[in-house]
Amino acid sequence: MAINKHLSINTLNVNGLNAPIKRHRVADWIKKAKPSIFCLQETHLRIKGTYRLKVRGWEKIFRANVQDKTAGIAILLSDKIGFKTKTIKKCKEGHYLMVKGSIQEEDITIVNIYAPNIGAPRYIQQILTDIKGEIDGNTIVVGDFNTPLTPMDRSSRQKTNKATEILKDTIEKLDLIDIFRTLHPKKSEFTFFSSAHGAFSRIDHIVGHKANLNKFKSIEIISSIFSDHYGMKLEINHRKRNEKKPTTWRLNNMLLKN
Repeated sequence: MAINKHLSINTLNVNGLNAPIKRHRVADWIKKAKPSIFCLQETHLRIKGTYRLKVRGWEKIFRANVQDKTAGIAILLSDKIGFKTKTIKKCKEGHYLMVKGSIQEEDITIVNIYAPNIGAPRYIQQILTDIKGEIDGNTIVVGDFNTPLTPMDRSSRQKTNKATEILKDTIEKLDLIDIFRTLHPKKSEFTFFSSAHGAFSRIDHIVGHKANLNKFKSIEIISSIFSDHYGMKLEINHRKRNEKKPTTWRLNNMLLKN
């Protein structure tokens, strides 16, 4: 298998996957986008319906589902990246899933979160606190946080509350960064429209370790026609730390002189 110099991670709240036609559309969307890793939230799949989600080329799928048609998350990994699984942790309520493994001998930890509508900042803050021993330079946290992290993440520019500030402080203490806001400090783009509040917000996030900031090539919000959320896509330069960049050999002109 060829060495991958590049990884892409997509995340999307799919707002339910029980309808066969929707699962088919999502599978087609994934195959066209060709991400290395795809994280889904709010799949609404029951435990007994876990294996209804299938995507050719992404055979390795990790899931956290519940008995009723609520919550539910999944992490799909492309066959092309040669992911080797080490550890899996998940909650019974289908809101949190962590997969640790390696891609071509380099460790990676993917944390997928679907935060509840009520108490979302506190919920995420508690998860990050509980797994802080698992977080390192190769950790990526994605998902529907149900929380705008800055006033720029709301069309109303409403200030963040105390619970969100505590969450942001926890993120900072773990040396994590909001990758979109770091790469686009002045851009206002949104992933969700609340009809109840008549406002747009960016509540879907990808958070990474600041030590890998130079590896985060690009991040963007991507449209979706089958969900009430937009997704996010992160491009990563996946070069191993001890791997040298290719150099061009040049003849030393001094060797041609007498």
